[in-house]
Amino acid sequence: MTRIKLGDNNRLTVVRRVDFGLYLDGGDEGEILLPAKYVPKGCLPGDELDVFIYLDQEERLVATTEKPLARVEEFAFLEVSWVNEYGAFLDWGLMKDLFCPFREQKQRMEMGRRYAVYVFLDEESYRLVASAKVERFFLQDFPPYRTGDEVDLLVWQQTDLGFKVIVDNAYPGLVYQNQVFKEVHPGDRMQGFILGVREDGKIDVSLQPLGRQQTVDFAKVLYDDLQAHGGFCALGDKSDAEEIKRRFHVSKKVYKKAVGDLYRRRLIEITPEGIRLVHS
Repeated sequence: MTRIKLGDNNRLTVVRRVDFGLYLDGGDEGEILLPAKYVPKGCLPGDELDVFIYLDQEERLVATTEKPLARVEEFAFLEVSWVNEYGAFLDWGLMKDLFCPFREQKQRMEMGRRYAVYVFLDEESYRLVASAKVERFFLQDFPPYRTGDEVDLLVWQQTDLGFKVIVDNAYPGLVYQNQVFKEVHPGDRMQGFILGVREDGKIDVSLQPLGRQQTVDFAKVLYDDLQAHGGFCALGDKSDAEEIKRRFHVSKKVYKKAVGDLYRRRLIEITPEGIRLVHS
């Protein structure tokens, strides 16, 4: 028997077609409407569809083929569409906005601003709800990472130390300011690399690969950049670290290692003016 997961993707069978859409087999929940505007061309009874299930304005189950910005049990950075006397309503990419009641807000949300939230199913009301009190929803077990592991990051907020991030939709982490070599903003999603997990379970994260892999990766970037700019780059050992950071989004140390790597492979020559490709 089909079991519906509210606020998530479900694969359901088309039962019948009506003028205003399709009805899908929702198992114990009965038939669920997929409105006509979301019906794929040529879809017929008996076909299976991947749909997202949520509640319409009448609190009835409804299906859509649109992709929300977040599903149940996920963190996201969402913009406030409107506010009323009960709370804020967030744009999560679907026709009906996601509700964040005042009790789930750290501070009163303002229309047009974006906030980090967690999407969950309120057991009492059986409604999908957002909470800005994201710390409540992090996993409490010790993070299972080793140095160098690649992870998914959601940038949560900026602090004096750097950027708080949510690691793999599960744990809080921190990217120190001296590890940031590109533009980063709250709400950005990106790949990161584990620098280490402290004894208290706190996670330090880098936005660049660690060790030799970082040099190898950037050496390719630098080589491609040289090819795209006439085979020459005016940045060398004496160049300012901030200039290197602005141009390539890496530290001067990483830049010098990559230059050394290309030089040892006889792909470039080092001149007083900068570095230049060796043309064979």
